Amino acid sequence: MTRKQRRLYTLLGGLSALGVAAVLIFSAVGDNLVFFISPSDAKTQTLEPGRALRLGGLVENGSVQYAEDNSRVQFSVTDMAESVTVEYHGILPDLFREGQGVVTEGSFNAKGVFVADKVLAKHDETYMPKEVADALKERGQWKEGEDS
Repeated sequence: MTRKQRRLYTLLGGLSALGVAAVLIFSAVGDNLVFFISPSDAKTQTLEPGRALRLGGLVENGSVQYAEDNSRVQFSVTDMAESVTVEYHGILPDLFREGQGVVTEGSFNAKGVFVADKVLAKHDETYMPKEVADALKERGQWKEGEDS
């Protein structure tokens, strides 16, 4: 084997190792991505059950229902055009209430109900999650002067 061939094989081996490393990194990152959707997006898109998502919008007035033991809550998230039912098992943030911006992390079940693993509420009266504000602006529901 000549010196030139050895160098070529070494270069090809190194590029192959880099390719395998890149594939492993991209597959790991892809598995951990969580996409944001609004209730309107959830109604118009075909979403597979169990896929990790972030659902954001406003907690619909009059939709919050607690279980008898207060360990489970069901409420609706709306973008003023569509609503999605959310179920959450656990303790809600202190600032959670109807009419406020909220982002939930979880997945849809087979019945089309969003089962949340985490509920994030706004931290003061002027804050609106960027994704929620963008979705409301896109739907024409954003009122000027409410900018975050």
